[in-house]
Amino acid sequence: MKLNARTLEKALPLLAVENNCIVSKMADIAVGFRLQLPEIFTQAPEDYRTLHSALVKAIRMLPVGTVLHKQDWFIEQKYQADTDHDDDSFLTLAFQRHFVERPFLNHYCYLYIHKLPRSRQKQKSNRHSLTRRRLVPREQIEPRELQPFFDAVSQFERILLDGGIRLQRLTDEELVSGKGDRGIIPNYFRLQPDGRKKVILEDWDIDGRLRIGSKDVMCFTLSDVDTLPPVVDVMANYGPLSSDSTMFSVGNVLPVGLMLPCNHVYNQYLCLDDAQLTLREFEQKARHLNSLSMYSSENAINRDWTEKYIREAIQEQRTVCRAHFNLMVWTEKPEQLDFLRSRASAAIAQLDCLPKQNTLDAARLLWAGIPGNAGDLPLDETFYTFAEQAVCLFNLETAYQSSMSPFGIRLCDRFGRPVWVDLSDEPMERGWITNRNKFIIGPSGSGKSFFTNHLVRQYYEQGSHILLVDVGHSYRGLCDLVHRKTHGRDGVYLTYEENRPICFNPFFAEDGLYTIEKRESIKTLLLTLWKKEDEPFTRTEQVALSDAVENYLKLLRKGKAEASFNGFYEYCDSADGLRAYLAEKGFEKDYFDLQKFLLTMQPFYRGGEYDYLLNSDLKIDLLNKQFIVFELDNIKDHPILFPVVTLIIMETFIGKMRRLKGIRKMMLIEEAWKAIAKEGMAEYIKYLFKTVRKYQGEAVVVTQEIDDIIGNTIVKDAIINNSDCKILLDQSKYQNRFDEVRSLLGLTEKQKQLVLSVNRDLDPTRKYKEVFIALGARSKVYATEVSVEEYAAYTTEEKEKVEVQQRTAANGGDIQVAIIDFADARRAKAPQTV
Repeated sequence: MKLNARTLEKALPLLAVENNCIVSKMADIAVGFRLQLPEIFTQAPEDYRTLHSALVKAIRMLPVGTVLHKQDWFIEQKYQADTDHDDDSFLTLAFQRHFVERPFLNHYCYLYIHKLPRSRQKQKSNRHSLTRRRLVPREQIEPRELQPFFDAVSQFERILLDGGIRLQRLTDEELVSGKGDRGIIPNYFRLQPDGRKKVILEDWDIDGRLRIGSKDVMCFTLSDVDTLPPVVDVMANYGPLSSDSTMFSVGNVLPVGLMLPCNHVYNQYLCLDDAQLTLREFEQKARHLNSLSMYSSENAINRDWTEKYIREAIQEQRTVCRAHFNLMVWTEKPEQLDFLRSRASAAIAQLDCLPKQNTLDAARLLWAGIPGNAGDLPLDETFYTFAEQAVCLFNLETAYQSSMSPFGIRLCDRFGRPVWVDLSDEPMERGWITNRNKFIIGPSGSGKSFFTNHLVRQYYEQGSHILLVDVGHSYRGLCDLVHRKTHGRDGVYLTYEENRPICFNPFFAEDGLYTIEKRESIKTLLLTLWKKEDEPFTRTEQVALSDAVENYLKLLRKGKAEASFNGFYEYCDSADGLRAYLAEKGFEKDYFDLQKFLLTMQPFYRGGEYDYLLNSDLKIDLLNKQFIVFELDNIKDHPILFPVVTLIIMETFIGKMRRLKGIRKMMLIEEAWKAIAKEGMAEYIKYLFKTVRKYQGEAVVVTQEIDDIIGNTIVKDAIINNSDCKILLDQSKYQNRFDEVRSLLGLTEKQKQLVLSVNRDLDPTRKYKEVFIALGARSKVYATEVSVEEYAAYTTEEKEKVEVQQRTAANGGDIQVAIIDFADARRAKAPQTV
């Protein structure tokens, strides 16, 4: 396109990009930064105050003649699946497909600090580089004048870093690269902020409506004091996430930020003029208004406001500045213009501002938005204020950011965008937590089982050894899928059924190695079977039993005995076994009563009531099985089976913990922890939570009620105090007495607000539940949204579980095919929910 016989390239106001600076043809010098703002919904009121204070303090460091331009881009994008991993599982691929093409807003934030020549510091509307012919001004060529500016910029950067805003200086390559066709600056001319892509300049049509290529652009300005609210604050209350007992704080301009679901740019300008000169002009204006006050009450009111401005500037040492804010929205579909105009106006109205679409100066404002060209901002589009008030209209939040850690899990932010979250390694490395332990609290129906299934599945797929203790068959589907995927190598599901009772073989070692941990585990098990919990054993009994185990294991290594409890019992009762050993050592009956020992152990021997328990013919070495589920629902109240099984569980995990060097491992105890704590296993829980971090492991406890933790001293002392990751689901039933819970769990006021905001503003078009996750003092609310295939694997609804089982049987036992059939049937019934 040609404009006054000049192409857009020739009209470009920028002269050069060098030394990481932008130099305009009017000798403006600008330094650019990429800002990483705090994530949305994570800031407490005191955090907003800190950010506000840091920004005001940093602005005060900038010299007179500086223009600060903060530019926030909110771009509609669609989620694309991560295809870099060829080994992704069936469920992971289903998760990726579920979100493909889902729209979301991506946020880019840039900040430019301009040093203007004195002649450019109050630019009139009819003086800008878009129409000005003279290219280079005659001032601002002295190098000594530039050093104080760059020193001030460095101080500005340091203050913001200390205040919690991360900055990265924009380089020449990021601003303009290639042949001048890539970078942030060229991309502005097609309204695309990502500086890495190659772009082609598009025509600008500023005759009538504003168009860039095929995009129609509308501009809304906040540049008139009469359209602004009388009082501003850096934050506001967000009603949808507030409860009866909490006020949920968000940034003041959130409605024109991530809450405005369309392509838009929010520009924020601050112009720092000479304060003394400005106040003298205001004093002269006040005198003039005072002389005219007798003719008009409006003059008297304006005089009073002018005098009040002067007094506050002097008494409170305010930073005098001019400000301008504008919102630019665009679309490539002309039929959407009225809708976007309505949405943008409504967003501005939520700021308690009067919406004003600017059609007269829209092209000039778009031109001034070019990175490094804020000096072209017209004077009559600015208003006088103080930096303290102007910063309240700055956008201070960004979208959730995915972790850069290679280890993590896939969740969603509160807008439905998938994010990668590390709950273990990155928090440890950054010092947010001191251990990886977790506890999960969520009432029935809150999505607790879905979250824990989602968690352990992704940990397993990344190489973790998982040992689950459950009472309710919540992990049967996932375990069967793992079993199918690994052809039986993993996915061991151990439960008690009448026709298939739970059974083990503690004497079997797949690798033939009986380590110290394995031998000690066997001895502890035998002592548990022999003696009651309150019945002590003597040192001689312990030594004799230890020698018996060692001698029996020697026979196993030589292949002279059967590796089972039956074999050990027969060894003890044989003439050349333990009986002969005791006679040889001269142990009398008072030291070790062999007959009493054999009689006590007889129920577990061949033909006894529990002969199946320790004589499994399945050659399963639990140490090397990566995914194990112990389902204890049918035996949690059994006086014999439950203590034995829980002991084997604990010893199995401790063996994994100590022997699997350099391998991540997790033990997750569902509601079974209440029964375990009652059966004398409390010491194991305490030991586990205190030492597992030393072995690259983590312990997880899951419960339905907070009262369960409050009422159990063991759990309260051992679990809560040694779990730096707290995961809570819907706790709305506790909102009127949450202070007790908050005190117990050590939550901050902001974390309390986040917990009580869970599930309060769900999107009715999506099927998901929210979850609060605290990593030390850092906390967020995520969404657990899964594909239909994952839903089929995780579901705990009896009707749906039976359907999956029936489909599995109909497909020859292939649960993956059954899940696919289940998902296809669900999509056919309710395509709008998928």
